[in-house]
Amino acid sequence: MPKRGKRYKALLEKVDLTKQYSISEAVAMAKENATAKFDESLELHVRLGVDPRHADQQVRSTLVLPHGTGHTKKVCVLALGDKQAEAQEAGAEIVGGEDLVKEIADGRMDFDAVIATPDIMKLAGRLGKVLGPRGLMPSAKANTVTFDVADAVKEIKAGRIEFRVDKTAIIHNAVGRASFPVENLESNVKALFKAIVKARPAAVKGTYVKGVTITSTMGVGISIDPLQAIKDVTAE
Repeated sequence: MPKRGKRYKALLEKVDLTKQYSISEAVAMAKENATAKFDESLELHVRLGVDPRHADQQVRSTLVLPHGTGHTKKVCVLALGDKQAEAQEAGAEIVGGEDLVKEIADGRMDFDAVIATPDIMKLAGRLGKVLGPRGLMPSAKANTVTFDVADAVKEIKAGRIEFRVDKTAIIHNAVGRASFPVENLESNVKALFKAIVKARPAAVKGTYVKGVTITSTMGVGISIDPLQAIKDVTAE
């Protein structure tokens, strides 16, 4: 049993762990409970009734959060020819071709997102072993393998995120900073949750959303009523 500090115990007194809250209530509480000495992230965790071992039950997509994540990502673009200049003009910090592929293969990792053009994937495909475990490998499903590099860079800079179910059938994503206005946080949470609900695989039977929790980086998990949350986002 891990030892809990005074701050964490004080937070526990503010949250009824036996209750499921609405999205609005949970977001407000999570923001209020973010009392660490830094600007904590707020994170949404959604437990799904899928079996990630089956390809037809994978849940993965992207969206641009209405108010961003509060974290400006350093973007790396792997491209050939004129697409390199296009990426630089769009704001990508790291741009290159075959030489950059080699640098990454050798261990370079000073970036938060990777975009690649289709014509360089024959070279970049070998980066799966180093980028895959970090969730950075470009893919068409995540719209990070594209010739529209300028749009892809701008979307990531604007707060585009990728969500995907992990091997334990849970999706984890940051939805903003505790310093955000509560209405912006609520808007981001609803946008992400709505996208997850919309991404339900046809092969999934029974209950799709089994649990929803929001927390700040150093805070207490606050349970959200899944049925009410689905009604809230589908009614909009």
